[in-house]
Amino acid sequence: MTLKVLYFASVSEAIGLTAETIDLPAGVTTVGALRQRLGERHAALLTAKNLRAAVNRQMCGWDAPLADGDEVAFFPPVTGG
Repeated sequence: MTLKVLYFASVSEAIGLTAETIDLPAGVTTVGALRQRLGERHAALLTAKNLRAAVNRQMCGWDAPLADGDEVAFFPPVTGG
């Protein structure tokens, strides 16, 4: 399964990437499992407070399923004013 992963704001700054395309190993089927797997290389994904995620531009929970070709984004909470 191939996914495009996007990183925004402080998450991107901490890991030094804005995006990457990855091939997932078998068993990684949810956004939470993806976060854990990527956290092995990018610790900021595990230590970021209140991290948010979206799949195909829709906010989601950590139990959201993944499918081949999905775009997954990780970002901190956004504030406005």
